[in-house]
Amino acid sequence: MTGDVVNLRQFRKRQARTEREKQAEQNRISFGRTKTEKSLTTALNEKATKALDHGRLEGARPGIPDRSAEDGEEA
Repeated sequence: MTGDVVNLRQFRKRQARTEREKQAEQNRISFGRTKTEKSLTTALNEKATKALDHGRLEGARPGIPDRSAEDGEEA
């Protein structure tokens, strides 16, 4: 009727280790990407940036809106 004697410290450590392993496996599934997927994302981002830069006006300053059209004043 007596069970095996269990060291609670070791039991807690073993349980914590298995929980960490489960979490690591879930993270690998959720966040793990192959090198090919990463390079594809990088290439697509660079292509989008180039396409955006081709449409940029030469005289406009980035990040600063044109205030004359906003205020309703005529130049």
